[in-house]
Amino acid sequence: MLKGGLAADNCLEMTWNKDEAPAAGSAGMEPAVEAQDLTKIYHGNIRAVDAITFSIRRGEIFGLLGPNGAGKTTTIKMIVTLSNATSGRLQVFGVDIFRSPVAVRGMLGYVPQSISVDADLSGYENLLIFSKLSFVPKKDRAKRIWDALDYMGLSDRAHDLVRHYSGGMMRRLEIAQAVVNRPKVLLLDEPTIGLDPSSKMHVWKSIKQLRQEFGTTVLMTTHDMGEADELCDRIAIMSQGKIAALGSPEDLKRGVGGDVVTLHLSSPHLDVLIPREIGNTVHSEAKMIQVLTRNGEEAIPTITDFFRSQKIGIESISVHRPNLDDVFMKYAGRRLHDEEAAGAVSARRDIVRHMK
Repeated sequence: MLKGGLAADNCLEMTWNKDEAPAAGSAGMEPAVEAQDLTKIYHGNIRAVDAITFSIRRGEIFGLLGPNGAGKTTTIKMIVTLSNATSGRLQVFGVDIFRSPVAVRGMLGYVPQSISVDADLSGYENLLIFSKLSFVPKKDRAKRIWDALDYMGLSDRAHDLVRHYSGGMMRRLEIAQAVVNRPKVLLLDEPTIGLDPSSKMHVWKSIKQLRQEFGTTVLMTTHDMGEADELCDRIAIMSQGKIAALGSPEDLKRGVGGDVVTLHLSSPHLDVLIPREIGNTVHSEAKMIQVLTRNGEEAIPTITDFFRSQKIGIESISVHRPNLDDVFMKYAGRRLHDEEAAGAVSARRDIVRHMK
């Protein structure tokens, strides 16, 4: 169980029982979540999730990264028993989700992508309702609620209506709501989409603290490359219902190989063919080309000589080491920037609607 108490710096101090929350990657222990050939087929033979296999270690932060329609949210919904799998195997701490869904629900906390708190209730009232729905014993409810509010930095706003909260505070309240039943696994579907940078940083800090202080296993979906790089121990990149790549952020970036040279051209040129000895074109637009090469700085003179020979002007040129966007481009053949921006606009509208 979690044990709560106030530390000297007035921050809530909570620790897991060692038997319940072993360190991430502990030897000889079953994974927190394990999926084998997990498949979800919707009407019309639409394969939203296509035979994916992965396991999440106890105490790690695991990310599902991909665009809308990649299968991330469908995977989350199958784990939290909101959607039935078409086929495959799925377990949480060794318990089969399909055979024992009630037992599995008792181990999970879930924050959906859309705002789920009631804006017409106070923060405390939202947590009270959720604690009842989660069958938290009546004698424990008040302490559980205050512990969660304290931990998420919301105790001073506990009795304010949620409609007066900022978007970041709403997200933190949802996380507080999700941890009232002391979950072993916390599932977060796009936890910071639509939030301003300051609110996003606060949510990131809270997620890290949950893992560090509670030993909570976290499974999160995200569009945000920086978020995945900052928070996740390992990442599964999803595209069209499949897992295209899986590994730590550093391993995935190393797998891209070399540096990316970005050239902004003075005029549109869609038919430029970069010689193989220079590098490989990984992305091309009318006035922009990105070239993957072994050593970017050494390749720049050769690249500029080539474009000069083709009588193509270069307005600017830059070099960067591969990031997760480059990884996604390699394995999925597209980038996430536009979809991330569109998703953020939609989420921001959802937040604003709840604040009215």
